[in-house]
Amino acid sequence: MLKDLVENWQNEPTPFYLYDLDLLRQTLEQARTAATKYNFQVHYAMKANSNKPILKLIREFGFGADCVSGNEVKRALKRDFDPEHIVFAGVGKSDAEINFALKNNIFCFNCESSEEIEVINQLAAKQGKTARIALRINPNVDANTHKFITTGLEENKFGINIWELEGLLELLQNCPNLTLIGTHFHIGSQITDLNVFKNLCLRVNEVQQWFISREINLPHLNVGGGLGVDYYYPEEHLIPDFESYFSIFNEHLVVQPGQQVHFELGRALVAQCGSLISRVLYIKKGLTTNFAILDAGMTELLRPMLYQAYHKIENLSSQKPEIKYHVVGPICESTDCFAKDLFLPETKRNDFIAIRTAGAYAEVMSSEYNLRDKAKAVYLGQEVKTV
Repeated sequence: MLKDLVENWQNEPTPFYLYDLDLLRQTLEQARTAATKYNFQVHYAMKANSNKPILKLIREFGFGADCVSGNEVKRALKRDFDPEHIVFAGVGKSDAEINFALKNNIFCFNCESSEEIEVINQLAAKQGKTARIALRINPNVDANTHKFITTGLEENKFGINIWELEGLLELLQNCPNLTLIGTHFHIGSQITDLNVFKNLCLRVNEVQQWFISREINLPHLNVGGGLGVDYYYPEEHLIPDFESYFSIFNEHLVVQPGQQVHFELGRALVAQCGSLISRVLYIKKGLTTNFAILDAGMTELLRPMLYQAYHKIENLSSQKPEIKYHVVGPICESTDCFAKDLFLPETKRNDFIAIRTAGAYAEVMSSEYNLRDKAKAVYLGQEVKTV
């Protein structure tokens, strides 16, 4: 499909992010249908992509917003997300960020330490408000994903360890400006083995029983997100299997009467709708391989350099026999490499290259390193437009 669009881009400055809004709509519809079947509430994890038109569409489908910074809270409010469906998570919330969220009466703060709880209580008191909080609990469940995106082990900086809970309950008795409404769990990202979520459910059930044994019945349960996508074969799996994902929790999670279950999906909703489109600047012949030097680099897509992540790379301009290339960017860093020893159709200067599955953690992580211009976004849908 992307090859059919190359003629439209001859005068388009590259690199740019290409978003297929029709695919995004289909993805959101399937996610909403699968979640609604079990009365699950989904909050979109804004850190995956905070692009304004994408947020607008996600909000129109009725999802809430999961935010991990004060500016994400501001962006969610500006894009008309209901404050009653905005959750503020994150291990290091500043006083200014907390005050802003309090002022705007967001739904809940997901708290990750005793000191954070004390600070929110103090700031809420100064505003004459009572803040709703949930405890982000570290379940010590291995997500079986890259170590840099694992968040649910005791060695990670995130969350409250289970052995701390007794002391936190005592602390909360001295925090009159806080109301404990729930628990929060998140074990990592890009999880493709659904059995991991079954293990999470079993651990959550144990923690829930810990609270129930102390006659504490919490109305909200947030089990996080982390559902992965297929970076290797995107065309075969454009939309994740949301039904299987949510059915795991429906089958194995023991939900208390009247308790609302929340999820925070990000990558799974937006990753496949985005591609990074680039041009080949030069072909440089080496001793054992050739270098295809693109005009996109780690400033536009950091994941391969940060996580050694794989993205499918396609030459949209050539149908010649394949040759082996190192596909690299123009940044003055040796790590600025998208793929090594990759076979592509014989590639030449000005060929269009598509790096797939770039709708999540690409544009939001972009930078102006080397004083690079920020890449713009192009949208496919009812019409083609740029912002």
